[in-house]
Amino acid sequence: MRCWWPRVPCRGRSDVAASDDRSAEGRGGLNRPRNAVPLKKIGFVGIGNMGWPMAANLLKAGFELAVCDAVPGRSAQFAEQVGGTAVADAAEAVRGADAVITILPTSKQVAAVADQMAPALAKGALVIDMTSGQPARTREIAARLAERGVAMIDAPVSGGVPRAKSGDLAIMLGGEAAELDRAEPVLKAMGSSLYRCGGIGAGQAMKALNNLSSAGTFLMGIEVLLIGQRFGLDPATMVEVLNASSGMSNSSQRKFKQYVLNRRFDDGFALELMVKDLGIALEVGRETETPTPFSALCREMWAAALASLGPGHNHTALAQLSERMAGDILGGNK
Repeated sequence: MRCWWPRVPCRGRSDVAASDDRSAEGRGGLNRPRNAVPLKKIGFVGIGNMGWPMAANLLKAGFELAVCDAVPGRSAQFAEQVGGTAVADAAEAVRGADAVITILPTSKQVAAVADQMAPALAKGALVIDMTSGQPARTREIAARLAERGVAMIDAPVSGGVPRAKSGDLAIMLGGEAAELDRAEPVLKAMGSSLYRCGGIGAGQAMKALNNLSSAGTFLMGIEVLLIGQRFGLDPATMVEVLNASSGMSNSSQRKFKQYVLNRRFDDGFALELMVKDLGIALEVGRETETPTPFSALCREMWAAALASLGPGHNHTALAQLSERMAGDILGGNK
């Protein structure tokens, strides 16, 4: 078995794969070092659909927060409605901070923000990148920050906006053990399940692969519902049967009825971000020299939906492409 994460021993059976309480704490928990300086002052860069509720939960947990966002006025709106201090840019957000959280659309944006804030980061500060980013790019950013005495971990999340609001996110971690230990109190304010995946970038690899699995089951599930409807089955009943049978998935439990059959298409995760994550998953496949014929086909279908529907759509709107191809609307008429 090959290991692609530097200085991290390979494990044949990853803790990430298990879903019980023991693995959620990384087989023994993220034990804080005795002499670690608590992270109290946090800079938060990226107050979007996910970042807003995550930052709100940090405030509820008692952390001091300075927030900024690329969208004009958003950080001020957050400070007024939720709390914390609104600042103009990332450099100001991290000035005097013990840690900074970045949650942005792409690693390219994280790299630009890292260059902007690096001179203002105190030696010994911790960067927690919660972006669903590119592992290779993240390793490059971490290396540049390390030259300044600043540590970095990656900690992408899964669970969507509802679980971001409830503080019940799953968080996939990559980085040195000591830095993961330092970050534990911060991360636990936003998520209930913490998974150690390996060295820097490993959390992002896991997140991309998770989304690849999710994208595949959603795509196949929509086709299943269309086949059934054209046969004469009721899609809503089909979803109930799937959820009581071996065809159950996150999509059948949390998406088909909630966002497709009722035509809402608004669960908070953009179609273009799903396509981006699928590209990252295939990058990991190429890096590890793993054949990915089915994964590549899955990404092609999602990319086709983006090309057909255009940017600005929710990822659940992929169903509309399948409906057009079938000449049917799920739960509706031809």
